[in-house]
Amino acid sequence: MEGLGLFTAHNVWMMVCTALVFFMHTGFAFLEIGLTRQKNTINILFKNIFIITVGLLLYYILGFNLMYPGFAEGSSGFFDFAGFGIAPPEGGMTAAYAESDAGANDGGYTWWTDFLFQGMFAATAATIVSGAVAERIKIGPFMIFVVLYVGIIYPLAGSWKWGGGFLDMRETPFYDFAGSTLVHSVGGWAALVAVWLLGSRIGKFKDGKPQAIPGHNIPLATAGVLVLWLGWFGFNGGSVLSADPELTSITLVTTCLAAAAGGVVAAFVSFLRYKNLDLTMFLNGILGGLVGITAGADQMSPEDAIIIGAIAGALIVFAVSFIDKLRLDDPVGAIAVHLACGIWGTLAVGIFGALAGVDQLISQLIGILSYAVICIVSSFLILFTLKKTVGIRVSEKEELEGLDSHEHGMSAYADFRMNEH
Repeated sequence: MEGLGLFTAHNVWMMVCTALVFFMHTGFAFLEIGLTRQKNTINILFKNIFIITVGLLLYYILGFNLMYPGFAEGSSGFFDFAGFGIAPPEGGMTAAYAESDAGANDGGYTWWTDFLFQGMFAATAATIVSGAVAERIKIGPFMIFVVLYVGIIYPLAGSWKWGGGFLDMRETPFYDFAGSTLVHSVGGWAALVAVWLLGSRIGKFKDGKPQAIPGHNIPLATAGVLVLWLGWFGFNGGSVLSADPELTSITLVTTCLAAAAGGVVAAFVSFLRYKNLDLTMFLNGILGGLVGITAGADQMSPEDAIIIGAIAGALIVFAVSFIDKLRLDDPVGAIAVHLACGIWGTLAVGIFGALAGVDQLISQLIGILSYAVICIVSSFLILFTLKKTVGIRVSEKEELEGLDSHEHGMSAYADFRMNEH
């Protein structure tokens, strides 16, 4: 009974974390609509709902077995596929339960819980892209991109590490605890390519200088960040893959300290540079700290976490400015948060904590470059093909009048009108 009780505790914890990661999609939706204009609210919400629903279906149909194919001994570790659908092992338990000499005493959880937890991660990568391309992408081509990127590219790339692929086979394996690279940079690289191919929103740049296009609901964006922070308890806490009290506790401590440090430092650096207390920079600093700690949250001391989060917070301010100088229009700061801080967090594993060392740092660099190649090439091929065939950008009239009325025929605030100019 003791073993069964421990197994149940692990499984319940993983299900709670799954629910928290699912709740993060509410946070993404709030953040994106809050930082963009009223006239595009329905469009953003539609994209986010499409991503989570279609993402789960695709992950069941082929994603899970593409990401966890069970690479055979001697395999190159680049590609394998265990078949469509899900065929759980006998008893429907994960390896930690099924292969343990002590049975349930060693933990584990059901195969179905594993599928659902990992499926929640899959949709997150495309949600990152959604925010970056907000207010000017056609809904149809975006949906096609989501199907291909979430259905094939994300799980294929994920198999290289989490599925036991070539990055995990190295003498010094690449390490990414909860997805600074495998989730956040995978979304960030695609966002960078998409923003470049789409071009900036009308009015974003004047005489080469960036112009502020304020979001219509900053309180909602703030709520979104707080929801995301809460969801990260499941994102990182669940990545322990058990209810181990010591490891889950330190993981949640490092996660929260990095978030706090990221927010404070981003606000402070932004004030020094621009002489104003910018709430949106504060919010993105929190997210940057969360993304930065995610690769090594289980390996870091509280002091390490504060340093990593602080550097991520400062990085946010300079990354946002640099992206503007490149004349790339990212309405929600997704590239700075998820790509820049995802890269930093992945490198931090080789600099701080239990795995610090030259060999580990080299392995982290190889992992970052590997994901950069597959994400940049695949997202460019998908989006460039769509651009040259059906087009990916709405017309000038549609953009000026709003995607809600033209793409969806409805308004998010039917009885309320505000000046968008």
